[in-house]
Amino acid sequence: DIDFMFMFWNLENFFDWKDGGASESDSEFSSSGERHWTKGRFYTKCRTVAKAMMWTGSRYGRMPDVAGFAEVENSFVVSSVIYSTALDRYGYGKVHYDSPDPRGIDVALIYRKDMFGYCSSSVHRVHDRNGDMLRTRDILLVVLKSGWGEEFCFIVNHHPSKYGGEKESLPRRIAAMSCLRNIADSLLAEGHRNIIAMGDFNDTPDAEAFGILEGALCDRTGELSKEGKGTIRYKGKWELIDMVFVSEGLEDRVRTDICPVPFLMADDSSAPGKKPLRTYSGPRYNGGVSDHLPVIGIVESDKTSK
Repeated sequence: DIDFMFMFWNLENFFDWKDGGASESDSEFSSSGERHWTKGRFYTKCRTVAKAMMWTGSRYGRMPDVAGFAEVENSFVVSSVIYSTALDRYGYGKVHYDSPDPRGIDVALIYRKDMFGYCSSSVHRVHDRNGDMLRTRDILLVVLKSGWGEEFCFIVNHHPSKYGGEKESLPRRIAAMSCLRNIADSLLAEGHRNIIAMGDFNDTPDAEAFGILEGALCDRTGELSKEGKGTIRYKGKWELIDMVFVSEGLEDRVRTDICPVPFLMADDSSAPGKKPLRTYSGPRYNGGVSDHLPVIGIVESDKTSK
């Protein structure tokens, strides 16, 4: 039996079309900016995200009950996805906070209110080893209570990229991983059994930074990488950087999959095969959603508690 389904998806540069002057990216992705990101294109992307989520609903037999997003500009973007599209009928609630990221992109979480009740949420700033705050995405923690009485802690991540070089940027990803570990340790100390950490970690499963999570959270997506599956396609090869980690109490209940939505795939010009269809390819508008595929998690019933 399946208790619920969750997903994580990096929606790549999902800005509204208004230039709020917050960042270069905010100006670039506006009606008057170089991308010519118009109101029409914005709502097209909203509808395409909704259509993709409904396609996963058909594929897996149920709509995502919880979804974590990365690269959304603000609360308005999240609201537009769940209220201005066919998703409106499913009664999603949202959790979003603005983060100090210089590009102005955040993480967010949506959940079906007929499946889960909202308990609490908090954001956790990433600090380096000197205690200085890094200008990157916050890590979002949302605690929800299921209709059958179990509490689940969802942690949404978008860790620093390898921009500037893998070695040079590694301390930033280690700082984010350490922050995630601290959140997990605190939850475990408070007696929480059901922790699900999902996100874009900007690292493949063999990266040394993941060792920080040992003893607190277990990887549930690494096997997919061994099968040659991934969420992004780089130089003609799939790489898995969008992943799911769970607490020990959930390890045997969670299975994962990568969801290649057919109408969001395009031919890869660099190698045989398909790749995710982006909204833009350079300055050219493609009408896709993201260079990332969504990750799906299926949570099976706990036989011991029912």
